[in-house]
Amino acid sequence: MKKVAISLGDPNGIGLELALKSHSTVAKLCKPIYCIDQNTLNKATKQLNHPVPKDFKIFGKYNKVSINPGVVSQSAGEFSYQSFLTAINLAKEKKVDAICTLPIHKESWAKAGIDYVGHTDMLRDIFQKDAIMMLGCEKMFVALFTEHIPLKKVPKALKVQKITSFLLDFQNSLQLNEPVGVLGLNPHAGDNGVLGDEEKKIIKAIKKANKKLESNIFEGPLVPDIAFTKNSRKSYKYFVAMYHDQGLAPLKALYFDESINVSLNLPILRTSVDHGTAFDIAYKKDNKLSNTSYINAIKMAVT
Repeated sequence: MKKVAISLGDPNGIGLELALKSHSTVAKLCKPIYCIDQNTLNKATKQLNHPVPKDFKIFGKYNKVSINPGVVSQSAGEFSYQSFLTAINLAKEKKVDAICTLPIHKESWAKAGIDYVGHTDMLRDIFQKDAIMMLGCEKMFVALFTEHIPLKKVPKALKVQKITSFLLDFQNSLQLNEPVGVLGLNPHAGDNGVLGDEEKKIIKAIKKANKKLESNIFEGPLVPDIAFTKNSRKSYKYFVAMYHDQGLAPLKALYFDESINVSLNLPILRTSVDHGTAFDIAYKKDNKLSNTSYINAIKMAVT
């Protein structure tokens, strides 16, 4: 059975509750190692009124953190960062086969003076690789060419060579034998330049990537507002979106509970839930917490 290091995310969110309440299921899929200390774990279980499972294996030393449900704090940011770093180091040292991350809060990281925007940004820096953020489930996956940048910066980020490299790294990571739909940037995919000319760059990148791969695996640019519909001209399982909400709005509308996050083009395997800290329901009784995304992330980590 494979070993998976699990970083617990922001302690003021739902991460710890997910880990505790899902442990019996997770333990049947892998050997989980939870990146948390006994003191923080005890604080969480006391607030949740939930016992610590006997086989709940923990690892790492961390600074003291106060658990204040739903609150953005420096200490919570520091803990979630250190928990993630511990998981990464376990993977780098080959002590685990994969890592699975529970949600952080970006503002808490900022308060803690952490320069990274999030998990993927940190992975890029540590491994000096162009990690690709892909989200989805068995029915549909979406890879994001740009992620957490302002919308006004997206057009300038569309460079032919960067898109080409992204497409090549994407295919080299997955080795797909099916077409991938690449979305255009503008409404109607630009209408042949009437509504914007960024699609010209996307077309060049698609042609260059396909030529390099000696296969026409990438198709597009697709018209974004119909690419995900049942009546579109072709059904795709894999998409490449030019910006964050272009890909994630339809994905989450269709498969919010099921989808996960996977980091591609890295020397380690990292999966994650596809949702945030849910401060509004953290530590609340009868919050109807769903663990579907978490369990799917674990399943992906051990495949």
